[in-house]
Amino acid sequence: MNERPDPDALLDHVQAEERGRARGRLTVFLGMAAGVGKTFAMLQEAGWQRDVEGRDVVAGVVETHGRFETATLLAGLEVLPRRRIEHRGAVVEELDLDAALARRPSLLLVDELAHTNAEGCRHPKRWQDVEELLDAGIEVMTTLNVQHIESLNDVVAQITGVVVRETVPDSVIDKADEIKLVDLPPDELLERLREGKVYRPAQAERAASGFFRKGNLIALRELSLRRTAERVDADMVAWRKAHGVRDTWAASERLLVCVSQSPFSASLLRVGRRMATSLRARFYAVHVDTPAMLRARDRDRERLAENLRLAEQLGAEVVTLAGESPAREILRFAQENNVTKIVAGKPRTWTPLARLRGGFVDRLIAGSRDIDVLVTAGEDEEERAARSGSEPSPAQASGARGYLAGAGATALATIAAALLFGRPHLEDVVMTYMLAIVAVSTRFGFRASLATAGLSVLAFDFCFIPPYFTFTVADLRHVGTFGVMLLVAVVIASLTERVRAQAEVARRGERRTAVLYAMSRDLARAESREEVIRAGARHVEQVFAARVGVFARDAAGELSCVHLTAGAEPIPEKDLAVVRWVWSRRAEAGSGTSTVPSAGGLFLPLAGSGSQRAAGVLGILPDDPGRFADPEQRRLASALATQMAVAVERAELAEETQRARIEVRSEQLRSTLLSSVSHDLRTPLAVMKGAASTLVDDDDALRPDTRRELAETVLEETDRLERLVRNLLDMTRARGEAARAPQRLGATDMNEPGVGYRLKVE
Repeated sequence: MNERPDPDALLDHVQAEERGRARGRLTVFLGMAAGVGKTFAMLQEAGWQRDVEGRDVVAGVVETHGRFETATLLAGLEVLPRRRIEHRGAVVEELDLDAALARRPSLLLVDELAHTNAEGCRHPKRWQDVEELLDAGIEVMTTLNVQHIESLNDVVAQITGVVVRETVPDSVIDKADEIKLVDLPPDELLERLREGKVYRPAQAERAASGFFRKGNLIALRELSLRRTAERVDADMVAWRKAHGVRDTWAASERLLVCVSQSPFSASLLRVGRRMATSLRARFYAVHVDTPAMLRARDRDRERLAENLRLAEQLGAEVVTLAGESPAREILRFAQENNVTKIVAGKPRTWTPLARLRGGFVDRLIAGSRDIDVLVTAGEDEEERAARSGSEPSPAQASGARGYLAGAGATALATIAAALLFGRPHLEDVVMTYMLAIVAVSTRFGFRASLATAGLSVLAFDFCFIPPYFTFTVADLRHVGTFGVMLLVAVVIASLTERVRAQAEVARRGERRTAVLYAMSRDLARAESREEVIRAGARHVEQVFAARVGVFARDAAGELSCVHLTAGAEPIPEKDLAVVRWVWSRRAEAGSGTSTVPSAGGLFLPLAGSGSQRAAGVLGILPDDPGRFADPEQRRLASALATQMAVAVERAELAEETQRARIEVRSEQLRSTLLSSVSHDLRTPLAVMKGAASTLVDDDDALRPDTRRELAETVLEETDRLERLVRNLLDMTRARGEAARAPQRLGATDMNEPGVGYRLKVE
């Protein structure tokens, strides 16, 4: 059944369409390797759109590699002249980006998206040229091999033994409007290779014994098929969200494992991983943070953190939701993400109240509709270990105080009702007891309020219901009053408990939002990189009550500690090794993670969502070693690190822009100086030459006063020439100092006293 579309999803869809109208459309022809026919398929599609749809099609860069069929298709298209650039003694031809922007065709063909441009081009990579063309509203068709996708680079290197240097960020592929897979069986591709249709004979022989081995091609083919299938699956999920479709479409398997603080979740995750592997399904590990978690024991919180870390190690996509009903939140997530199977743990104990209310699994099954719910049990050894190692929760520790407070409130309510109302006004007496129940429930929780309700009923019967001072009830109508009192007490206690929990959740969310807002405000005010790092580190220190170290690349190209909390000891050498690892891998490590959990703190890469390299490393060393065992604390630290990374990148871009502006102005000054030199230097030299030649040629015919006048002229022009040369040297020196100033800003000012130690970046 289709339900009302999500307003947020509709708004996102409308905004995406508005952005798409201004941006050109990108079509990527994806293949497993060279020679599968990507360029041929692109030219066929472009020719069809030109002939049938009458579109203005221009070939910006198309590499035929000497293939006759490809060259034949290209012959019918307008070809944009390429830009010729001299590079290392040779002339290379590249895409003329300015000419393409000026020509502004309806469709531009740009082959080999992962190509690296020669020095002198506006962008170092061709995909950056394509981004500028798309931003200008020009539709682009391009080609790409699967080994050039950034996220698959390591996998391809492991399979083929070849490290591909030219890569394209996944974000570029994800933003493509359409991905067309150009597929060819490995045997046919190898046959084309032997026939010389891919490489020249000598090149083809080396390729056949290396990259083009049949096993490599089969693996690359699977990667290309999977990458295309992931894109199609993402498009399907986006369409379902935009149109409010809640029914599950089993086009591909998606597995969800319910994770909690239970000791059985570990075995449940392993079962889910085995199922996901056998089904080749996407694997989610979902935990619902309910208000009850606020009262959880420390051991339960630690076990939950261990379960979530295990889920990450098993390759699951870990998701934490917030809500009052775990079953409802999990079902909502499953329907939105087209999950086909949910794996949940079977409850080990059954109580009459649980059977009456319906447990988590029952509610999950009742609302699952088309989703398969698989229920499995844990191991008895884990249950016994969990029970033997349990300790009293904070709620249990404070239970005695709550019961005492309930007894005291009941006694006060009894005395107050007797003095104020007496036995004739039973309705007012009942309300007095209700007030005591509400007071206890707001302070001590559900169980204490229930105990207060029971004591209130007994006190009401004992003191105000005849026969007095006994628990005997003469009029059975009062039994109904007792029942109503208990029922109302239960409702009040439940609502009060829920309000308290919701208020605590809201306070936690408000604190998190306030922290992020305060940090983003201070980061926005910071202008230079050192100001950004100091502002961000100050907030991180306050939030986590920890020492903070920030590492960034200095002017020498080495990773240096550019900030350390005042008065803190230098970071130990063993943690510096973790910093190097985080920098090179762009992944978090240290306390609370699965990578070097014994480190003295948590180390996070300062990398924005769209950046290819980390701007630095943020190290947080709290006084409490177990601070980051809580996943919520790690997520907050990651959010702060991301904000800080974006601000650092912005500051570095601003500094680069300033340097570029200085260089432009310096070039303008140099051009002005050169143009003025042609006149200002030539004039005194001409005068000096004329005077000197007159003295030499007509020395005997000149009168002494004329000879003296000519000599003075030579001397004056010499002084003038000397002043001009001195001014030129001063301007050149000033230009050199201005060009070096931004480098000193990044290399010297950022290193505070006692913090200037460097890390060798491999």
